[in-house]
Amino acid sequence: MAGVLAGSLFFSLSPDAARSKVLLYQLVSVAPFAVIAPLIGPTLDRIPGGRRFVVQITAVVRAVLFLVIAFHADDLLLFPLVFGVMVMQKTYAVSKSALVPLVVRSEQELVEANSKLGLISGLAAAVAVGPLGGLAKISPALALVPGSALFVAAAIAARRLPRDPVATRPARQAERLELRSPGLILAAAAMVLCRATVGFLLFHLLFWMREDYGLVWLGVALGAFGVGSMLGSLLAPVLRRMMREEMMLTYALGTIALGGCIAAFIGGVGSAVMLAAIVNVSSGVARMAFDSIVQRDAPGANQARAFAKFETRFQLAWVLAGVPPVLFTMPGWLGFVVVGGVAWFAVVSYIAGSRAARSGRPLPPTLTARAKRGVRREVEKRRDRRDGATPATSHPLPPPRNTDRRR
Repeated sequence: MAGVLAGSLFFSLSPDAARSKVLLYQLVSVAPFAVIAPLIGPTLDRIPGGRRFVVQITAVVRAVLFLVIAFHADDLLLFPLVFGVMVMQKTYAVSKSALVPLVVRSEQELVEANSKLGLISGLAAAVAVGPLGGLAKISPALALVPGSALFVAAAIAARRLPRDPVATRPARQAERLELRSPGLILAAAAMVLCRATVGFLLFHLLFWMREDYGLVWLGVALGAFGVGSMLGSLLAPVLRRMMREEMMLTYALGTIALGGCIAAFIGGVGSAVMLAAIVNVSSGVARMAFDSIVQRDAPGANQARAFAKFETRFQLAWVLAGVPPVLFTMPGWLGFVVVGGVAWFAVVSYIAGSRAARSGRPLPPTLTARAKRGVRREVEKRRDRRDGATPATSHPLPPPRNTDRRR
């Protein structure tokens, strides 16, 4: 499907014409989260048959949608069909993450299990992108029909998954408190910024490299993205044997920050390829660490709720960070500076927050909390002005004292 979308929305159009199509694709990619994600998690936790059944259903539905997309790759029906595929893909991703704790013997194996799943996914994509991408250039049907058959095979293979417990009641206060633990909040905020760097760099390279260096070098950079993701999956379990998940997340953010600064200083197409690999290796390590933190700290029977909530934030960060480089093409070095700056902010914030949590101090307010507080303050000021009082004198003043003693 990625090959079909790339041919229909990007490579077959001029850079200026592709911008509107890519923006529409970004909207479609985030819509499943913004609209449906609040319902996916609770539904997965309570659906009869458990998450194994959900994995089978998503595979069957995607198999059908692929067959329909094969004959509508060049018309407007493509976008609602892609929307349906992405809803199923995100539902599967949430179910998969929630199933991992059921197939490991201890918490120490969580990173390794997540790593293996990521590596299998990366290898499958690397093997398929060549032949299926070539078939997609001839005809979308030639690529998507084999993809549909693979989803049918996946639905059959899912029968071997273990049965998981089903939540019988809505989230309780204890679960909400666990999902608001300082460690989980800090890790989620760090992953939001990490995903933002990935989204920004991807779309920055798509337009900058295509205009300045052509499709060959762009293909090399995209290949670095894929290889970096697989290397991150390979590296994560090795790092887990030497350090905890929180340290893995810290080092991953620091590596992105350092790579962005070096790429901005050197410049050029080689730095772009290097940074693409570094960002995806580090992002892969960070994602394995974060998934393990959630699987370790969040309630077992209700993890789908947690993963749906966090996936929504990550996808929004990926899309929003990718909008500026789609709207206007900036110089390569400037994009690298942005990547490094965001990563430096992420690592400093994560370290400061972790130290505050260990010492028992309250966590620094997040950017979202600060924005909400600023909006609330502005609303109150406008309401006070409308009522005829300033914010500083919103309460009635006492009457002046009578200082004439003769009275």
